[in-house]
Amino acid sequence: MRINFKGFIDTTLRDGQSSPLLYDTYKYRFSLAEKKQIVNALLKLGVRFFEFYSPVVSEEERKSFLILKKYIKSLTPEKTYLLAHCRCHPLDIQTALGLGFDGLNLYMGLSEEAQENYGKSLRQLSDLIGEIVISTRQKNPLLWLRYSGEDAFRTSLKNLFLVYDRIAQYVDAFGFPDTTGTATPEKVGQRVRAFKKRYPKVNLECHFHNDRGLSLINTMAAVKNGAEFIDSSIWGMAERSGITSVTGALLNFYEIDKSLVKNFNLQFAYPLNVLMASILGWQVPWTEPVSLTNRTHIAGVHQKAVLGHKGYEAHQLEKFGITSQQLLLGPLSGWNFIYYFLKEMENYIITPEEAKIITADFKKQTKKLGKKIKPEEILNQLAKSHSLTRTSIPKKFADKRKENLGI
Repeated sequence: MRINFKGFIDTTLRDGQSSPLLYDTYKYRFSLAEKKQIVNALLKLGVRFFEFYSPVVSEEERKSFLILKKYIKSLTPEKTYLLAHCRCHPLDIQTALGLGFDGLNLYMGLSEEAQENYGKSLRQLSDLIGEIVISTRQKNPLLWLRYSGEDAFRTSLKNLFLVYDRIAQYVDAFGFPDTTGTATPEKVGQRVRAFKKRYPKVNLECHFHNDRGLSLINTMAAVKNGAEFIDSSIWGMAERSGITSVTGALLNFYEIDKSLVKNFNLQFAYPLNVLMASILGWQVPWTEPVSLTNRTHIAGVHQKAVLGHKGYEAHQLEKFGITSQQLLLGPLSGWNFIYYFLKEMENYIITPEEAKIITADFKKQTKKLGKKIKPEEILNQLAKSHSLTRTSIPKKFADKRKENLGI
């Protein structure tokens, strides 16, 4: 199957505001100023599709969208698409169109459970959806229009095809959401291929929840099998365990085929993650591929390998805005890093043999480590007790000094 990835539908300002992280951090919702920061950073990254709540959700969301619409259009001359996430309901649709959205992301479930919840048969749902989609398209020929069968991976293809066949010529995209996070890469590949075979001229947009920890690998499977669009957010923030991280997906696309990310400014990936960290007052999650954590080394064998050969780090994270790495002192540090730390960072005159002795003493004292006692303090005390002397190096030279320690 030919890869034809066209971009991300960013849903940070919609599904992202449903993330438990906003409650864990007592944020609850993004302020207007924070929303401006978020969309500005996403635009710099190269995102052009933005999904918002239906304006009927709240007056606050309606007002902020009107301001953000003008703000986004003022930031870039390139075409952007501001999309409203709407029920297949006239109130949602009419309100969104009245506010000037560029498109509608319509949804309605088709599973057995959905039919029971709506109190309608599949045929009745098909008639309702068909009437709404066709009428909306006829009245708005230039509108970006997507329809999604909610919880698509727990809905039979027979049910989905019954409705999708009816409206295929009227939509720009079909959504294929893994609403409850049950999909596997194998099932994703099978279903995406089936959809692209049946609807080769209609864009396919996939939305993967991370309940099983599979959102990112499901994203890779979808794109490899022909999906054009992926729903994503900063850090993968969304309901429950979240969805696909936009920067995590970019890193993996880069590994698959660099041409997939040619329209993105990768150097803004890590700054985007740091921005969200500053908004929430958290660190970038350790599970986020594009993070300084992914360049942090603690075990002695890892620290030695990184000190001896930069190629030990396999991913070119500097292309994604991560320009430094961390080697952290602690109980697992070996003599190689302690030698490096005392010689290069603290400017002690020290031999490898002395470093080995100090390392043994250091490990005996690591039980003291905590919030009040840092490993650097213990090492400096040990250096003094072993009568090591420091060299005096002017800062302008010390900052530039790089030494091959031969370890």
